[in-house]
Amino acid sequence: MPPVAGVTVVAQTRSEDYHQGMYERFFGLRERPFDLSPNPRFLYLARRHREALSNLRYGLTTSRGFTLLLGEAGTGKTTLLRTVLAELESKPDQVEWVLLSNPTLTRSEFLEFLANGFKLSPESAQSKVRLLEELRQHLVARHAAGQLTALVLDEAQSLPYELLEEVRLLSNIEESNTKLLNVVLAGQPELADRLNESQLRQLKQRISLRCELGALDLPDTAAYVAGRIRIAGGNPIEILSREAVTSIHEISQGVPRTINVVCDNVLIGGFAAQVRPVPRSIVLEVMRDFDLDGSPSSPGEQLTQQELHQPAPRVEPTRDASALEESPEPETTGREASGSARRRRPFSFFS
Repeated sequence: MPPVAGVTVVAQTRSEDYHQGMYERFFGLRERPFDLSPNPRFLYLARRHREALSNLRYGLTTSRGFTLLLGEAGTGKTTLLRTVLAELESKPDQVEWVLLSNPTLTRSEFLEFLANGFKLSPESAQSKVRLLEELRQHLVARHAAGQLTALVLDEAQSLPYELLEEVRLLSNIEESNTKLLNVVLAGQPELADRLNESQLRQLKQRISLRCELGALDLPDTAAYVAGRIRIAGGNPIEILSREAVTSIHEISQGVPRTINVVCDNVLIGGFAAQVRPVPRSIVLEVMRDFDLDGSPSSPGEQLTQQELHQPAPRVEPTRDASALEESPEPETTGREASGSARRRRPFSFFS
């Protein structure tokens, strides 16, 4: 079978140039802007993300008990958590926190994790009674000193029922007028479904703060992409065309993790073709390579079937970004909301 156009070149580029900076030098970047690691330095705050960040800060710096953070896979939950926890690291005398990012543990493993995380005695890991007594003494002492303590559980939708019950029982360690342990549950929407089950109703009743992340719209996607490029030292207008950014939004459906995957491979493709700014045709190649359907929620932005399946046109290398200033604004389509049409926010990638 003959190789798919573009795929072989990209694979060779990955192999030969990985240790030579890949595409960074070609696009004038100090670092790769679209890595998948949850780096707080690249945090972008859309409205829902800003609200969630405020809730997390409040839930971890006051005695609030349970905070629930929900969001589909790839919407930025872990990045928000790492951002807040990085802030708290600079205040070790105020908030002590323990993060569990792989919650598929047995009950005994969970008790061992708590003992190690809160620096309890080795013997407490072997006895639940001793662990609860030492943990209570630890929490009471910190509260008396004006300090807070938190347990943060990422990927909480994967917690077994028995561990969710253990977490609920930990909230019983309290005083008459305050909670001694804050707990953050972060997970995908399946977690909300589980909390609606009758056997977890007592846990749901203890949740005092709740926030939910969603996908980015087109203006937020453009700002997200441009912001990451600028943080990495690049100039967005010289790296991606307006049409490419619009297609990236359509293909990713506004999910930040998918945006990163698409953008990283789009820049690899642009580097392989030695072209900048990267055009829409390379975005369509990436979409086909990753078997993405390009079906956004807004029907006015959907790619046509002809665009999805036709071969990408040959792109001539160019280094002149000035022509982008004359690119027309994408057409705005009305969105029905509460029975009335709303205009889309301006697409400000090149402003």
